Amino acid sequence: MATKQVKLQTFVWQGRDKSGNVTKGKLDAANVATARAQLRRQGITPKKVGKESISIFSNRSKAIKPLDIAFFTRQMATMLKSGVPLLQSLEIVAGGSEKDKMKKMLYDIRNDVSGGSDFSTALSKFPIFFDDLYCNLVKAGEQSGALDAMLDRIATYKEKIEALKAKIRKAMTYPIAVVVVGIIVTAILLVKVVPVFEELFTSFGADLPAFTRFVVTLSEAAQKWWFVVLLGIALFGYLFQSTHRKSQKFRDFIDRAILKIPVLGKILHKAAIARFARTLATTFSAGVPLVEALDSAAGAVGNVVYRNAIIQIRNGVSTGQSLKNAIEMTGIFPNMTIQMIGIGEEAGSLEMMLDKVAEFYEREVDDAVDSLSSLMEPMIMVVLGTLVGGLVIAMYLPIFQLGNVVG
Repeated sequence: MATKQVKLQTFVWQGRDKSGNVTKGKLDAANVATARAQLRRQGITPKKVGKESISIFSNRSKAIKPLDIAFFTRQMATMLKSGVPLLQSLEIVAGGSEKDKMKKMLYDIRNDVSGGSDFSTALSKFPIFFDDLYCNLVKAGEQSGALDAMLDRIATYKEKIEALKAKIRKAMTYPIAVVVVGIIVTAILLVKVVPVFEELFTSFGADLPAFTRFVVTLSEAAQKWWFVVLLGIALFGYLFQSTHRKSQKFRDFIDRAILKIPVLGKILHKAAIARFARTLATTFSAGVPLVEALDSAAGAVGNVVYRNAIIQIRNGVSTGQSLKNAIEMTGIFPNMTIQMIGIGEEAGSLEMMLDKVAEFYEREVDDAVDSLSSLMEPMIMVVLGTLVGGLVIAMYLPIFQLGNVVG
């Protein structure tokens, strides 16, 4: 008979120890009565016991992130390699978690395992954090009796993928930062600075240069319609996010379009190849058949162009094609990748070659992001200089003209 799962909560307590000294602390228990009983067993007479209140700004109330899952996996791998039993490992890792949501999830997993469930089955109840790839790899580790080694491999995989994602976010942040900073600076100048000069120009009673008239008109429009512009930007952002979330066709369109962006597109191409190679190497080394491993790689690659290509590769391999030929048929993978995978197939060292491909393209992404960062710094200065300089010139043109007339 399966043991009933117990959901633990964090309680704050205050009481007196055996020496009569006032002491306080926190503990995890199913309810207040259980918390009081635990304290008495420790020789503490409880006076106050209540649920811990969590501030929305507290780290403990924050959502679980992919990096938390990677860290959890690394901790579990280390514990199991050290000979700590699975249940005790889960207990230790859960108790040390700083996030309440993470702690609760890990205690739920521990309760499932203590009730007789496999570790992979317990993890699969939280598909948002442990996807099919993760659960299937854990299951393979359980069945082979090498769960510690498998968790170590998964941890490495998760750490590499998250590091790659961080580099991509960094690469995409710079162009967005240039646009946002440019818009903010221009808006401030148009709304706050230009009107001051406009009052001065009115007192001149002379015709303004065309460029100055254009800037003044733009300033008047900005002052009059700034709320509508902000509302329009917010509405566009909401509609974009909503459509992106609901429409697969729209997501596919964005995926294809973003690969064509100069500089950034090349980085995303390399990142997709790195994810493909890293995922395929991890699943294949775990003993997953190549066709199933390709399925996992298609789901993890993160772009529809490469996802469709990998599905095409899987179909080719399932009909008897070599992996090298199937990859070559897609027409989007670099020749170096194709040749290295071909050598790995022929030599029986496909896993090692896929690892080398992944490492090569991860380094390429890293170098490309650093280069983009170096390129964007002067570009930001050029954009801001052009905008600010253009507005300053527009404002001072009438003053220069007046100086010439007076002269």
